[in-house]
Amino acid sequence: MTLQVGVLGYRFMGKAHANALARLPMFFPDAPAVERDVLIGRDEEALADAAERFGFSRTATDWRDVIDEVDVFYNLGPNHIHAEPSIAALEAGTPVFCEKPLAPTLEEAEEMAAAARDADVPAGAAFNYRYVPAIQYAKNLIDDGELGEIRHVRGRYLQDWLADPEAPWAWRMDEDLAGSGALGDLGSHTVDLARFLVGDQQGELDRVSGHCRTFVDERPVEGDDETRPVTVDDAYSAQASFEGGAMATFEASRFATGHKNDHTIEINGSKGSLKFSLERLNELEVLREGDRGYETVLVTDESDPYVEHWWPPGHVLGWEHTFVHENYEFLTAVAEGGEASPNFEDGLAAQRVLDAIERSDQTGEWVDIERA
Repeated sequence: MTLQVGVLGYRFMGKAHANALARLPMFFPDAPAVERDVLIGRDEEALADAAERFGFSRTATDWRDVIDEVDVFYNLGPNHIHAEPSIAALEAGTPVFCEKPLAPTLEEAEEMAAAARDADVPAGAAFNYRYVPAIQYAKNLIDDGELGEIRHVRGRYLQDWLADPEAPWAWRMDEDLAGSGALGDLGSHTVDLARFLVGDQQGELDRVSGHCRTFVDERPVEGDDETRPVTVDDAYSAQASFEGGAMATFEASRFATGHKNDHTIEINGSKGSLKFSLERLNELEVLREGDRGYETVLVTDESDPYVEHWWPPGHVLGWEHTFVHENYEFLTAVAEGGEASPNFEDGLAAQRVLDAIERSDQTGEWVDIERA
């Protein structure tokens, strides 16, 4: 059976996932057969151009016309259009893969997760950094007890693309469209990685103290003389705790000059530690019990997660490969009738932490993270 895939969105994430779908049969011969069937968007001219470049058979300007025609629906649009199309597709019995954060608000994320529970088809949340081989390697070390009891989790995601106050306004700077700024766009990744790596040992995050800041209140509109207000955060920081007792610190910024896409995770345990940076994504810094310093592990051997599908040892992978791994796992779950991982419940769990950070910023107090 060939899965007919419909994709909403054809810009940044649309291109990343279209590339992944094209690579699957070449490098993952056991992946389900996929046809890039329909690409969905509003601008007919730009849509037609993207469909030709990305290898889609046809286009549509309304997702309502295709959600019950395709076997899989990818929602890669801006945050404010995550909920309605995804819920409609799930109600039609169509598996859904949705970009992060799951929704602009906790309320919408809860509605999406409820629809996924009722649908009995896979509903995947797009946290692609879980599929970096070095992160999978780190997960195995933690699960095998190599680090002992986890005491500290530190995560930061730093970029500088908005450091210039004259950088143009975009939808990511509008609360109605995005929900939040660096918090949702970048912080959702960090929170998900923290849960993924230590959640089996430490449980869920349960309390948080957060701070959000907007540095530039308005920005110029590209090609126009007007400006528009910035209604989301430019940066956030947070302290948090896990149910199992571990401490966590998180931060993200779009104003961290000198950092292009610097997502780092550090975990300290009673027997060892590890450090990861997305800017050196083939490496993992590992300190084991008895070591005097960190060892740099190059995670490119055939025995390392996913690496056997690619190149000989030492031939490094890149950011785009995480999308291939992510699509492989999700589409395999669709073809085999399994459960997607990460799923909408994971997206909702991350959203609850983001919401708690915002509430803490508003009250200036520690707040409990809501649970179902």
